[in-house]
Amino acid sequence: MKVIKKEANGLQLTKLIAKGMLDKKAQDVKILDLRKVPQAIADFFVICSGSSAPQVDAITDSVEDAVYIGTGENPYHKEGKTNKEWILLDYINVVVHIFKQEKRDYYAIEELWGDAKITSVKDDQE
Repeated sequence: MKVIKKEANGLQLTKLIAKGMLDKKAQDVKILDLRKVPQAIADFFVICSGSSAPQVDAITDSVEDAVYIGTGENPYHKEGKTNKEWILLDYINVVVHIFKQEKRDYYAIEELWGDAKITSVKDDQE
């Protein structure tokens, strides 16, 4: 495993995160650009869903691997790994949300941050 140690900007980081998600067949991957949203807690959110606890866990591991290989960075903070229903990875300026579908529907983060520019990411995009 080759690690590229470099400082990633928010957009580069979101691309690495989305790639890690798509590598494990994450569903409905979205990037929320929060840079123009007043009092936002990060520059970007990257959100996806998994259909089961094992898939949510695999997506999480894939995202962490993709970011580490691309930048040498580990998340500043992690939450939810035990329950595998909503896992949060905090990379300071980019926050990753990996949900089981039921939890994503319930919390509706995209609606909470309705002022954000939302981009859907498909498997054929880079």
